Amino acid sequence: MSRRILLIEDNEQNRYLAAFLLQQHGHVVESAVDGFRGVQMARELIPDAILLDIQLPGMDGYAVARALRLIPELRTTPIIAVTSYAMVGDREKSLAAGCSGYVEKPIDPETFVQEITRLAGWTPSPETP
Repeated sequence: MSRRILLIEDNEQNRYLAAFLLQQHGHVVESAVDGFRGVQMARELIPDAILLDIQLPGMDGYAVARALRLIPELRTTPIIAVTSYAMVGDREKSLAAGCSGYVEKPIDPETFVQEITRLAGWTPSPETP
């Protein structure tokens, strides 16, 4: 099943790889390069899931997650932190800010889409590659 995913990521290479992998599984990916634009786009698009880098310019991912959770239509939308922040307590900090899942970078292209599907609570469809 195709889902609309908002990817909030400032690094062009990371953005390309994540979008490519998700699109190969039939998802529609919209991208924002900073937190302010990400919040704006999320409000307009009401995506099925949001993938959120934590280390963003201007407004970090924690602030973005908190802002997204204040939007009534996004209160239950899966927000998955995809971040290089991998120190003790970083996962908990992401979850406390409003993220519903956490994936460490660098992402594994072999398992990334399955991990996003699992963390978003979606049932994988058998026809996806």
